[in-house]
Amino acid sequence: MAGEREHGYARYRLDGCRCYVCGFARSRYDENRTKAMTAGTWQPWVDAEPVRVHIRHLQACEMGLRTIAAVAGVDRKRLQAVLHGRPERGTAPQEKMRPELAAAVLAVEPSMENLAPSTLVSPVGTRRRVQALVAVGWPQHHLAGHLGMTPSNFGTMLRRPHVLVRRALAVRAMYDALWNADPREQGATEAGITRAKRYAAECGWAPVGAWDDDVIDDPEAFPDWTGRCGTADGYRDHYSSGTPYCEPCRAAFRVYRRGLRHARNTIGAEKAA
Repeated sequence: MAGEREHGYARYRLDGCRCYVCGFARSRYDENRTKAMTAGTWQPWVDAEPVRVHIRHLQACEMGLRTIAAVAGVDRKRLQAVLHGRPERGTAPQEKMRPELAAAVLAVEPSMENLAPSTLVSPVGTRRRVQALVAVGWPQHHLAGHLGMTPSNFGTMLRRPHVLVRRALAVRAMYDALWNADPREQGATEAGITRAKRYAAECGWAPVGAWDDDVIDDPEAFPDWTGRCGTADGYRDHYSSGTPYCEPCRAAFRVYRRGLRHARNTIGAEKAA
């Protein structure tokens, strides 16, 4: 509303305010506009289609229009005009828009923090974080208690094909708090720690050190158990340490063996000749 709008160029243009602040903002705008026009960089409007596509992408990621507008810091009606136009005015979806508005909307990403708490998301990162904590000795009932859950509900959460955003964020916060903490300092017994590590090893769960924060949520990523995973050396490190073989190391070792066979065949052919 006019009375709530901050003093500046928008209030000068839209509300007719002629105070010093609004007048100064108008003069600065005119000055910058003249300079940009002289330099040939004046661009008062940009194509709205990329923004429309981005909004639909965000909506497909379960972000509502109200949330998108709040994160971008713009009025929801302006996004509605971009998507659908103004039916009450008989206008079609906008073809052009201000570059500042476009930049604000295009900067919005469908990150976990921007989604509604009840949104269902992939459980991959949540499972990996829990598994990594168990692998370094955290008993699952301790983790359940940390989240305010019963062990039964905790286990059910990990088996479901989706997880609520609020649970995923809670597990992420728990992981950040516990990944380098000692379970003993929070009441875990030696027997419980040993059982947790043994169970994780039997399940092939990767420990905390095997995951980088930038890939732990990526369904296509693999844990780096050895620090050299994806190489033949990594495969040998798996063997010497007794850790489960990861697929990148298996693939690298297959390539290595094919290279050895090719070298032997080449040497054999040269000797026969």
